Amino acid sequence: MGVARRRLLLVHGNVSDSEFFRDLMGSLPEDIHVVAPDLRGYGDSEAKPIDATRGLNDWADDLLALLDALEWQGAHLLGWSMGGGVVMQVALSAPQRVRSLTLVAPVSPYGFGGTHGAGGTPNTPDFAGSGGGTVNAAFVPLIAAGDRSDAAGSPRDVMRKFYFNAAQFQPDPETEEAWVTSMLKTRTGDSYYPGDMTPSENWPNVAPGTAGVANAFSSRYMNLSAFAQLTPPPPVLWVRGDADAIVGDTSLFDLAQLGALGAVPGWPGAEACPPQPMVTQMRTVLERGEASGGQWRELVLPGVGHSPFIEAPDTFRAALLEHLDRT
Repeated sequence: MGVARRRLLLVHGNVSDSEFFRDLMGSLPEDIHVVAPDLRGYGDSEAKPIDATRGLNDWADDLLALLDALEWQGAHLLGWSMGGGVVMQVALSAPQRVRSLTLVAPVSPYGFGGTHGAGGTPNTPDFAGSGGGTVNAAFVPLIAAGDRSDAAGSPRDVMRKFYFNAAQFQPDPETEEAWVTSMLKTRTGDSYYPGDMTPSENWPNVAPGTAGVANAFSSRYMNLSAFAQLTPPPPVLWVRGDADAIVGDTSLFDLAQLGALGAVPGWPGAEACPPQPMVTQMRTVLERGEASGGQWRELVLPGVGHSPFIEAPDTFRAALLEHLDRT
């Protein structure tokens, strides 16, 4: 019989697919059996509609079905950005199947937009400031049209400016083309990315709809705070860059932060609509998990943006392997 191999599942984030993990997968030791699927609605996977009222559960259910198909009773899970929330949901749905979690620049346990405070309190009863209506309306048609230009606001431009810290990292041209192709495979529309929306009387005058990606990670439907009550939560390695412009306590994708900067008009002020403290919210949930026997480590990489495994591959890989060795 062969030597048992550790099993690792890599879960990508929004407007991307498994292609972003290619170099990481190739750099891992042979004793790790690593699989990186494309989530529904991304890459080469089926464009199955996303029921946002289930939060991240559609994707979590898909991943559990994949584990069944692979005949993996359990696995280590790594989730990047939105994928970080998805793997936390898998741990909530089937904790006995999760050996450990690696959260890479993960979305807040309280979703994206529309909340304040360490406990994810909604800013308004209708969760205004989150959901499909908060996505840049000019960006989605460019994905649908397969725009490969480097014009301002194009998928390539957004990747260069926000997926990485451009001051310290630029991909080689061939790799960049593969990543742009990955982004352009994102399915668009009300049932996919970004999802539908509901008008709101509350600033910024949009609230979540019931279908599609951005609504699924609205705090109206997504709340992973029960992770802290697992007994115990799986061990967590949390890796993030200190130059991440997408997920942070001052995210440039949070309309409240953009309002505070004067980039979105009508902002009602910090008391009514403060920027979402995404990092603080994640840290608070992980700290609460310690009371249930949870163990976690936070690794902050200087000068790194939203993609630590790409921008600092050697440091990231060493931390990941140490984490897997411990669990």
